Amino acid sequence: MKFRCLLLTALLIPAFGSASAVADETKAVQGEVRAWREANEQQIVDGFVELLSIPNVASDSANIRRNADYLGGLLESRGFETRLLESAGPPAVYGERMAEGAERTIMIYIHYDGQPANAADWASDPWKPVMRTGMVEDGASAVPIKAPFDPEWRLFGRSSGDDKAPVIALLAALDALAANGHEPKVNLKVFLEGEEEAGSPHLQEVLAANRELLQADLWLFCDGPMHQSRRLQLVYGVRGTTGFDVTVHGPARPLHSGHYGNWAPNPIAELMDLLLSMRAPNGEILVEGYFDEVTPLTESEQYAIESAPSVDELLLDQLGIGAAETDERVEMAIMRPAMNFRGIRSGDVGDDARNAIQVSATASVGLRLVPSQTPAHVRRAINAHIQAKGFTVLDHPPSTEERTRHERIAEVHWSEHGYPAYRASMDLPIAQEIAAILDSVGAEPLIQLPTMGGSLPIYLIAQEIGAPVLILPVANHDNNQHGKDENIRLQNLWDAIEIYAAVITGL
Repeated sequence: MKFRCLLLTALLIPAFGSASAVADETKAVQGEVRAWREANEQQIVDGFVELLSIPNVASDSANIRRNADYLGGLLESRGFETRLLESAGPPAVYGERMAEGAERTIMIYIHYDGQPANAADWASDPWKPVMRTGMVEDGASAVPIKAPFDPEWRLFGRSSGDDKAPVIALLAALDALAANGHEPKVNLKVFLEGEEEAGSPHLQEVLAANRELLQADLWLFCDGPMHQSRRLQLVYGVRGTTGFDVTVHGPARPLHSGHYGNWAPNPIAELMDLLLSMRAPNGEILVEGYFDEVTPLTESEQYAIESAPSVDELLLDQLGIGAAETDERVEMAIMRPAMNFRGIRSGDVGDDARNAIQVSATASVGLRLVPSQTPAHVRRAINAHIQAKGFTVLDHPPSTEERTRHERIAEVHWSEHGYPAYRASMDLPIAQEIAAILDSVGAEPLIQLPTMGGSLPIYLIAQEIGAPVLILPVANHDNNQHGKDENIRLQNLWDAIEIYAAVITGL
């Protein structure tokens, strides 16, 4: 056991050059960047507020173009050569800034689009940023957006945490380095996507059309939340995603539950039975053949998870949960394929409920995939499972003839934009170098995890560009991304500035 721990530790700790020299140089740069940030916080936040004030839903073509043009201007003012990479969807903003004598090229990926926002659900207008002393749920009060800022204050607005904060942090890092006479030691490229939250339907088109332009030694994805312990983490992969809606059909018209109950098939009951046949109470997926493609964790990946601080008790308290679904720690649970029941619709409840047998019941099911699962494989497995439960699977509403010919009918519609998972090797030399730099930046040791819980179309980078990808998340874990009252904790923004400055000068 002692030998195993020593071996796995060696795999996770960079073994190149002088670790102390890297740490000393990183700390020196970090101190200069921090001093510059402390003197320019109002300027940084004002720029952030201006960017957040431009609505950025991918389907809003006029405003998404405003975002792209605005971001291109911000990059150009920092010495980048820029262009818009056009497709049938929102443009990707590309910028490059070459460093004299550099032998490496790093691509920074950030998406500038955000989830739709219903203003009625928010405590304030999602497109008019508001500073608060903490979380809305805790009754935090709004304060003027004026320095000096408490690092625990939060800036609220759509995409404040997901994913415009990295844009502002990167630009501030470059400004801080320039003010202190530092230049990046690598060729720096930036790829800002405009439809990640819409499923990236045109990303492959853009990558394939610009393969040479987008070549780099590493793509660094700057998206997602930091570890729940608030410690800095470097992540080597993401889960894939797909999903489907299934509608179980019953009688052709609503039926009186007194006259026909216990005789006419009840689609709500049949749907519930079907869903529970797919997923156990502990989250385990019960579909035959579903795990056939799954690649197990390596020893070093398992050790990395075991080495991370446990946050389960903290999360149970923060989220108001009496117990988790599983005995596994959260970091291990997200290594498994997941099936999430996103919503169920049929009939009404409360005062609107009617004593009727409904004509149909629909569930929306989201799937998170792990390496090496593919959307095509899980689709086949689930369709086969539904058929094995006695349902005829259709991709359209049943006709009268189909209703009478088949005893049980399930109408299934699959997502068009699913994609597989991605995971880079934890042994990559360039990853180990970045890990050493990040370990020097944080007040506590760096956390390294094989996979984050969310999904990103990272597999396309490996497929079309051939470059390895790492994920460097900087947002606070409780930033309410995708939901109401999305926010960024200011200390996370300040830390991100130092992180980016360290990486682009330390490599």
